[in-house]
Amino acid sequence: MLFNSIEFLLFFPAVVLMYYLIPGKLRMYWLLVTSYVFYMCWNPSYALLLLFSTAVTFCSGLLIGRTMNRREAGERVIINEKIWIALSFGINLSILFFFKYFDFMVDNINALRGSMGLEQISPGFDVLLPVGISFYIFQALSYTMDVYRRQVRVEKNFFKYATFVSFFPQLVAGPIERSSHLLTQFDKPQPFRFSAVRDGLMLMIWGFFQKIVIADRAAIVVNQIFNYSSYYSGFELLIGMVLFAVQVYGDFAGYSSIAIGAAQVMGFDLMENFRRPYFATSVADFWRRWHISLSTWFRDYLYIPLGGSRKGRARRYINVMIVFLCSGLWHGAAWNYVIWGALNGLYQVIGSLLKPLREKLMRKVGMRTETFSHRLLQMLLTFVLIDLSWVFFRANTVNDAFGILSRLFVWNPEVLLDGRLLRLGFDAAQWATLGVSLAVLLGVSVLQECGVHLRETLNRQEAWFRWMVVIASVLAVLVLGIYGPSFDASAFIYFQF
Repeated sequence: MLFNSIEFLLFFPAVVLMYYLIPGKLRMYWLLVTSYVFYMCWNPSYALLLLFSTAVTFCSGLLIGRTMNRREAGERVIINEKIWIALSFGINLSILFFFKYFDFMVDNINALRGSMGLEQISPGFDVLLPVGISFYIFQALSYTMDVYRRQVRVEKNFFKYATFVSFFPQLVAGPIERSSHLLTQFDKPQPFRFSAVRDGLMLMIWGFFQKIVIADRAAIVVNQIFNYSSYYSGFELLIGMVLFAVQVYGDFAGYSSIAIGAAQVMGFDLMENFRRPYFATSVADFWRRWHISLSTWFRDYLYIPLGGSRKGRARRYINVMIVFLCSGLWHGAAWNYVIWGALNGLYQVIGSLLKPLREKLMRKVGMRTETFSHRLLQMLLTFVLIDLSWVFFRANTVNDAFGILSRLFVWNPEVLLDGRLLRLGFDAAQWATLGVSLAVLLGVSVLQECGVHLRETLNRQEAWFRWMVVIASVLAVLVLGIYGPSFDASAFIYFQF
């Protein structure tokens, strides 16, 4: 069930209405049932996989807690708690590997054997990737690690823990929540608060605007250019690259806004997942702003355990590369994702190595780093680097990606005059609509970056003005949104991960 589908527009109000009508102690069970119904709309059988991962991590938490308590009581412990957490990670990552990476491994082994003149091994299983599997497995694993680190208490109510893992607003594409933040929110039923419902719905409208009006409109041109990239060069490829940066941001930030807003309507607080990443002044800053829940997950559960920056510069660079190679693989079982992750890691390593030289040159030429122009230059350079890496993220194959980059600087000025830009799936009206929508997104982002809280500002206005803005926003989404034939809602990009 997609957020931008008619089914969800019927499902969500019904869930919220019943959530506030039933007694407080039963609300958690209502959320658990509806979350599984939500997930089963894709493939009912894969709900068993979600349940199995939930049961494994729940039991692991109990066993870890019991083992540590027995040790503290002076009892002899035969099986160390490290065994239980290793089993939890081993089982869950094995599930993830089988469904997401097994065929990728077989394909690469066959390619290697073919280059050596050897007979290929049997093909993979060709199973359908369960939607959101990377998200809910990472969320469940963070619980067992937090129990092991004594950062959260052991949860003994299986139904509450299952609701935490399967909570439908963020089940299939995040944010990847921590048990210390979300699990405890199920302890106490949330009372109906008009302000929370109002603010949550406004955030959802903003998310729909980013997804349906901006991302899905940009996707028309992006798909045309990237799917037939050999027919284009220069200016057209540049347009495709920039618009994909727009699409992937509007798509994923839009999803996160809808998820956070939907949870807020029911009184739950989800973590921020985006913080205006294209205003970043370095690649490292970009990753502190983009998909924050995943970036912090890798920081807390991979980078720091590897040693972080505590074991010298060389080890820190190795750890950064390991994290970003894993991040690339997390996003997809293909070499273009691995290269994308490696590029983002290399950007940071090279940037750190060159930092003393950059600072020396800036002092020598008298460049003032506190000026707006310097910050703007940093943002533009960071965007260029990120956008170049997006080519590998979006391209259908690695060869396509290198082909796009090789033709990027083959310019044909006639493109700007012969109307070819209007044959990329858009007419002039669609280009104008996209331009105005991007101007709105940029204006809102600038205000947020300057510390202006738009929802709070709007709530201080007169009622007639607030309603006028809300109605205009809903109409903009309904009228300007891209829905496809017969309202064929477009899936979110990150659903495939």
